[in-house]
Amino acid sequence: MPDILFRDAIKLGLQEALDNDPSVFIMGEDIGAYGGAYAVTDGLLDQYGPERIKDTPISEATFIGAGIGAAIAGLRPVIELMSISFSLVGFDQIVNMAANIRYMSGGQVNVPMVLRAPTGAGVQLAATHSQSFETWLCEVPGLKCVCPSTPYDALGLIRSAIKDDNPVFVAEPAMLYSKKGEIPNEYYEVPIGKANVIKSGSDVSLISYGHGIKIISETANYLEKNGINAELVDLRS
Repeated sequence: MPDILFRDAIKLGLQEALDNDPSVFIMGEDIGAYGGAYAVTDGLLDQYGPERIKDTPISEATFIGAGIGAAIAGLRPVIELMSISFSLVGFDQIVNMAANIRYMSGGQVNVPMVLRAPTGAGVQLAATHSQSFETWLCEVPGLKCVCPSTPYDALGLIRSAIKDDNPVFVAEPAMLYSKKGEIPNEYYEVPIGKANVIKSGSDVSLISYGHGIKIISETANYLEKNGINAELVDLRS
């Protein structure tokens, strides 16, 4: 089982999708020539070309809307936002359009689109780049939201998200991009909507997601030293 960086696990999932499905393309701010704000898409422009790796202007509502149109037309866009904070600029497109179209069409039209964005503080950016709006987004009917805490889950969830026939928002904790973890050599997917019980316990349950898993793991270790057996649950989605 090789060790891999969190960011590289996501990149691997994107590369697999680009290799295996010609309807997949990636679009977002600085994802091409620059390689992405957190280097997730570094090198993909050279590998796949500008038809499938598309740099966009700084206009989230515009390129999210373009992604919705592409998805309706039969493509599978993966849209990268530079920060989850900027999802607010495209909220109308995400909430009123992408998440609603299947309902408004009576199930006749799907929107197989993935939205990706770094989330959370702790990486020395301003408050305008450090929000955690995934808790808002997961309340939107018609929109699935996932937030991995390990490279294993990052790869497994991005695989599932890209294959989903309706919109999925992948919130990627910015503090985890440089963290390493093991992934198996064999192919796998992490199902959307299923939590992960990291550790069984009989006294108390500690529940979190994303970077919060590190915090509750440390808390569980402290409790164990004091005779308290804690269950650890990673929501994931």
